[in-house]
Amino acid sequence: MPEGVPLHITARRLLGGLLALGVAAGTSACGADAEDDAGTDPAAATSDEGWTYTDDLGTEVELDGTPTRIAGLNDVMASLWNYGVEPVATFGQTSAADDVAFEGRDLADVEIVGESYGQIDLEQLAAAEPDLIITSVYPVDSEGTLDPASPPYGIESAAQLEQLQQIAPVVAIAYRGSAAEVMADVAELAESLGAETGTIEAARAEYDEAAAALTAAGEKGVSVLPVYATPSEGWWMAKAGDDPQLALYEELGVDFVDPGGDGYFWQSVGWEQVPDHPSDVLLYSLRGGMTPEEMAEQPTAARLPALEAEQAHPWKYIGMDYAAQAEYMAELAGWLTAAEDVTP
Repeated sequence: MPEGVPLHITARRLLGGLLALGVAAGTSACGADAEDDAGTDPAAATSDEGWTYTDDLGTEVELDGTPTRIAGLNDVMASLWNYGVEPVATFGQTSAADDVAFEGRDLADVEIVGESYGQIDLEQLAAAEPDLIITSVYPVDSEGTLDPASPPYGIESAAQLEQLQQIAPVVAIAYRGSAAEVMADVAELAESLGAETGTIEAARAEYDEAAAALTAAGEKGVSVLPVYATPSEGWWMAKAGDDPQLALYEELGVDFVDPGGDGYFWQSVGWEQVPDHPSDVLLYSLRGGMTPEEMAEQPTAARLPALEAEQAHPWKYIGMDYAAQAEYMAELAGWLTAAEDVTP
């Protein structure tokens, strides 16, 4: 099963039926509406009365002042750091030291309190004394429905969520729809946490330039397939419309292969069916999946046009912020521009 994507959410719902818990000391929690897509748009404000934030699950946090010691999920922490908000602690399905989103960052002053999904060193996190813990939340279906009864992403259970809430308020940003909307929410949160408006605007300008380049590259019409593969678990193909990052690229003109199937986010097939899903370009997950060289050792995958043409490139799961997306979109635009149409 692929790492770092919403299958964890589905697994927890099947295992659990866990109930959402109230926010502990220092916060007030407003339960989401009874409808499946409950929640409000993220909104943060700082005033003389303090700092307030309402997340996508309807959790409302009120603090006496702007939180300055931020901890949370790698994906969100990397984005905030790109705007100048440095975290005091991070956790995720991998160590921040091994996460491409933190490439080039000095992590000496950051406590890495989790290196695999749901495994968080609570004592180490508490010692970092965070004012706020931020993570993300994924939908449970292609319509973007959020499940307020399930713990946010990166948190393995309701019991663990309660333990985190004893350390600091926990809020979540919904990773759904297009990354364009998610990036706006992240930028708004970053600014409320002290990020300079000029830093955000400069990153947005770079993003706009990269978006134009990706649109131009997409006009070439080469097909793209993002995959996660392991010898034992087979071939998992992402559905672009269900991933905010890929959905954005599709909006900008990238031609993603539709892998079919009725499931959310992924369509998986056995190795014998891999040749039925050709593409001009293959994007391979960097989060635990096989490399192109390893894929090519599988007789069926070796016949894929993208692998034969050596048109396989990393699928980097990076932050929902203008700086990170601009950098990766520029890379992707270059790959598409250089790619040849090699599918039958």
